[in-house]
Amino acid sequence: MSVIEAERLRKVYGTATAVDEVSFTVAEGESLAIVGESGSGKTTVARMLLGLEMPTSGTISVCGRPRPAGRVSAGERRRRAREIQIVFQDPYSSLDKLQRVGDVVETSLALHFSLTPAERRKKALDLLESVGLAERHATMLPRQLSGGQRQRVAIARALAVEPRVLVLDEAVAALDVSIQAQILNLLADIREQRSISYVFISHDLAVVNQISDTAVVMRHGRVVERGTTRALLREPREEYTKALLAAVPRPGWKPTRRNTQ
Repeated sequence: MSVIEAERLRKVYGTATAVDEVSFTVAEGESLAIVGESGSGKTTVARMLLGLEMPTSGTISVCGRPRPAGRVSAGERRRRAREIQIVFQDPYSSLDKLQRVGDVVETSLALHFSLTPAERRKKALDLLESVGLAERHATMLPRQLSGGQRQRVAIARALAVEPRVLVLDEAVAALDVSIQAQILNLLADIREQRSISYVFISHDLAVVNQISDTAVVMRHGRVVERGTTRALLREPREEYTKALLAAVPRPGWKPTRRNTQ
């Protein structure tokens, strides 16, 4: 079953075409990577999936329901949020700097579930524990956490509404390589436990190698190559994909991890 179906997406800003005839599907429990350099159109695609941007043309269905154009009601926005959530690149700017970590997660729970304060608190602590944070972290402000811990909070907040799809927009790009590995392992565990689907936006093929089953490569708004991650990394056909592989900034890296075994 497909949880996302994107068909011939196009997005035009004035005279500039940011996305041009992009199509893909994401199956239940699948992790799809959308790969490309800055300006390739990958983040615009992510924003259209979330309803933050409307396609100029083309269609998007999430969990079998087409996304209509135009304004939507508050109830419809909440329903959409239950289907698809996002984790941004910079966890510090995406979190309320004055809100304690436990309250960040509880706010999401309060918007989507009828729970007592005690039930919300317990569920928030359980969610924080599920992403590797302790009860003491719930009383902290974002500035008191490391970058990796803040990203764990952002993941817990996204998971609070029990979405079917998680969009991860360069979600580990701002982290040190060692912390990246921890977050990627956490995401792999979450996907296995929850059967959640990922759309992973990235420019880094070393990261894509660890997190995705399939990938599409974008350049100048168009898909230039697609296939399983294993095939794309081992035998890329397009020169652009080969250039992205050559640009992986990690000494000794080669595509031999999770998805290429």
